[in-house]
Formats: sequence, C-alpha cells, structure tokens
Amino acid sequence: MISKSVISELEDIAGRENVLTDYAYTFVYSYDATQLHKVPDVVVIVSNSKQVSKVVKVARKHKVNLYPRGSGTSISGGPIPAEGGIVLELSRLNKILDIDTENMIAVVEPGVIAAVLDAEVAKRGLFYPPDPGSLSVATIGGCVAEGAGGLRGLKYGTTKNYVIGLEVVLPNSDIVQTGSFSLRGSPGFDLTHLFVCSEGTLGIITKIMLKLIYPPKKIKTMLVMFDEIESAGIAVASIIENKVIPSTMELLDKVSINAIEDFNRVGLPRDIEALLLIEVDGEPEDVDKSAKVVEEVCSKAGARSIEVAKNESERNRLMQARRSLFPVLARLRPTTITEDATVPRSKVPSMIKRIHEIKDRYNLLIGSCGHVGDGNMHPIFLTDKRDKVEMEKVEKAVSEIFDYCIELGGTLTGEHGIGIVKAKFMEREFKKEGMRFFSDIKKSIDPQNIMNPNKIIMAKDIKVDYI
Repeated sequence: MISKSVISELEDIAGRENVLTDYAYTFVYSYDATQLHKVPDVVVIVSNSKQVSKVVKVARKHKVNLYPRGSGTSISGGPIPAEGGIVLELSRLNKILDIDTENMIAVVEPGVIAAVLDAEVAKRGLFYPPDPGSLSVATIGGCVAEGAGGLRGLKYGTTKNYVIGLEVVLPNSDIVQTGSFSLRGSPGFDLTHLFVCSEGTLGIITKIMLKLIYPPKKIKTMLVMFDEIESAGIAVASIIENKVIPSTMELLDKVSINAIEDFNRVGLPRDIEALLLIEVDGEPEDVDKSAKVVEEVCSKAGARSIEVAKNESERNRLMQARRSLFPVLARLRPTTITEDATVPRSKVPSMIKRIHEIKDRYNLLIGSCGHVGDGNMHPIFLTDKRDKVEMEKVEKAVSEIFDYCIELGGTLTGEHGIGIVKAKFMEREFKKEGMRFFSDIKKSIDPQNIMNPNKIIMAKDIKVDYI
C-alpha cells in the first residue's frame, strides 16, 4: 500500500482530481488485452513531461514502482502493475507538436493515437508506414515502447525503423533528449534505440521524433485462396525468391477466415484452408509487373483462385476485415491468448506445419494468422481460463511453439513485446550470458528497479490472474 503522504505529494503534482485511488477507477487500469490483471495502488494522470519527472522523483524517493500506460492495447502484459505501485497514465500527452514537410519528420507526444497521426500526415502528402492491427486505438508511445509492427512491415519495416529521436524521463527524474532532426548521425551510443522496445523499463518516453516518407503512387490488393495451408506458406517463400517484395502479405487460416466472415460478411469462401492477402505498391508500371509475378507464383504453388480488388472501397473493406481479426476471434471463446513467434521467412512453411501439428496433438482451437512475408506468425489460442486442464495444454503448446521458433533461428516476438507474458522464455533465446547483460543495463539505469519491474527480465515469480 502507498501511504497517504505519498498520495498527497502526487496530488500536489497532478491535482487531486487526477490521482485515482478508488477501486472503481483503479481497476480500469489493471489490465491490458491479455486479460491478465493486477489492480494498482494509485493511478496518476499527467499532462506534460515536467509532471512525469516530478512523479518519478516521488516514486524514487519512496521506492514505489511505476508503470507507464497508454491505451492498454498491449498483448504481452506490458503495462500491468504486476507488483503494485503507481500507474502513470500518459494519454493526455496527445499533441502532434510538428509535422515538418520539408525535412519529412513528425514530432509527437506519446499519447497520440496511431491512426490520428496517419491521417494528419496523409493530409500533407506524406506517409507514416507502421500500421499495427490496433491502429485505431494504439498510442504512438506504446508502439515505440513495444516495438509495434503491422501489416506493412515486410516492405517498410516496423516502428523502430522510423524513430529518430526521443525525450525520455529517466528513473532519476532527469529529462534527456536523444537523436536529432538529422536523419544521419553516429555520436556515441545509440541512445534512441536503447529505449525503443524497452517497454518502460528504462525510462518514460514523453516525446517522439519520427521519420516520414512519400506514399506509393499505386496499390494493388489481391486475395489468394488455398486448399492447403502449407501451399500458402510455400507461395510466400516463392514470391520473395522471385524478387517481389509486397508491402503486405498476410496469412489467414480457416478458423480466422470463418470468424471474419461471420462478423463482416466479406464474401470469403468458407471451405478453403488458407488465404493470402497481398498488396504490392510503388510506381504504376512496377506494381503491375509485380502483381503478375505474384499471380503466376501463387498459381504454381496451388492456389485455388486469385481475386484482385476492383477499387479503393473494396481494398479498404478487405484490409479492415483483416484488422478486425483479433476482436472477431475473441468472440469465439471466453479467453484469447495471442502469441507472436517470428521465424526467418524461409522457415514459414515449417512453422505453419508445426503450429497445426501442436494444435491437433493438444486438441486446441487455434486461429493462425501472420505477417508472413517477414516471418511474423500469430497463433491465437481460443480457450477458457476456467478450464484448468485446457489451460495446462495451452501453456505446453505455447512453450513448444517458442522452442521450435528459436530452433528455426527465430525470436520470441516480432512486434508485441515481451512484457510479463514472455519474460520466462527470454533465457531460451538469449541464454544466461545474454540475460546477465540485460540485467546489467537495467541496473545501471534503474538501480532501484522501480520502472515497470519484472517486464522483459523476470527477476522473480509473481502471481497475475485473468480477469
């Protein structure tokens, strides 16, 4: 519990109305999209970086844990206050401070919603490519902290490829600037990218500088249907081998296809085992050539049929249907567990096959999808937390998937972060020596371990329950 005197100090900083201690309010900040939760002692709603610094100073003085939070869309348990303390609510830091069209740079606060930035940049004839599935609600700060990717990651990269500078409040309450408006520079350590993907464990991001680019002149969207999911995986590898890099290459399995069709009525055939949603973009003549190669390769791989979106409205409808996948799958069972295993793209067919073998062996309902062009697979476990036997099966299945992912030369996460959910698996990928290095960095910057503790690095076993 946090003492009344600490609460009073926090009220002096943020105002009494912005310091929440009543359970009816703090419960709202106890969970994220994992459905895991732990109710914090207090929630502090801040409005600027100076307030953030002052709150950090109070937390440091009293050795109270701090958990930065945006929209709470994380599916790795990143913002969950697992060990109690202060949830620092950052959604009011939501200003787009500058869109510099000459230098093609945006400067934003962490609470800016990704879709809002996307729209504002587009009005000025520019393009911010990262597009997580939760685009309409995810904050830019969360995207930076978790290393969010999205549908366009294959060609354009993920959030980390566009961050060129940050303002960060350190655990000692100092406010530091990293990076610059210059797109090239190498003065010492790359401090900017030390904080990208750090999930609030090293400091609290209060300002972000992002690189922008020009949008493609033409986009062509194709739906490719397959009677065997392994054939879809083979097509993915073959497209890249034929020197075509689509901007989007999404795989959906039968469970996912039917969930989307139940909810959106897109017109997808229900009897197919898999489909690829593929987009190629760029100069018009290049797009047409690339689309022709994609069609030829997919046909050779055994595609049942190939459809091309006729206009922008049809394209948007298909893309929106894909973005709705996680929520529509969540309607099928009470508990949804979304994983994020990423392998070299040449290993996608092997990973797809193993996921389906595991699903059949444990008799589990799994919806498989993924940004397969860059090897990012999302097996989505549809289960019920109240069924202890099934949950034990899920845990074993997840463990096997990660073991095989690492065996193939992959990684635990391509875009969802580690948080609390995957921290126990980190040593499998980085070994003891790597984890010691992670711990040394954490201790040197946050010696009191008050910044989002037990995320990424599992220092001790803690109990977090499903809602």
